[in-house]
Amino acid sequence: MSSADPARAQLPQGRYGRSADERSDRRLKAAGAVLGAAFLALIAWSGVSYVTGTKVSGELIKFEIVSDREVAVHLEVRKDEGVTGVCTVNTLAEDGGDVGRADFTFDGPHGRVDEVVTVRTTKRATSAQLVGCTAADGN
Repeated sequence: MSSADPARAQLPQGRYGRSADERSDRRLKAAGAVLGAAFLALIAWSGVSYVTGTKVSGELIKFEIVSDREVAVHLEVRKDEGVTGVCTVNTLAEDGGDVGRADFTFDGPHGRVDEVVTVRTTKRATSAQLVGCTAADGN
């Protein structure tokens, strides 16, 4: 037999088991599939929670310092119809310290509420900020 015989140049099939490269490739493919599926599940979960979890949002339109003890705050609240929303407003003194905080409930049947609310303060406030709005059931 000549040394150029193709049958002799290769090792017999299956005689020596799989090569280390084939085992590594298989493990990498399995790990990639698992990580890819987990990533897609995370993206889907965050998208669904963003769309379904946002029931109430608000915006502070403007505020007016009424007196040394009161601030009038104009809020625009958007919510799903029939959902009760709770918005928290914080007022700050000139030094940046908190001088007032209040929660306001919006439970009307309409999806958009435009209202002026009053926050009582412990001393003169210089600014007001909307901390955030949530649904009354916590979503």
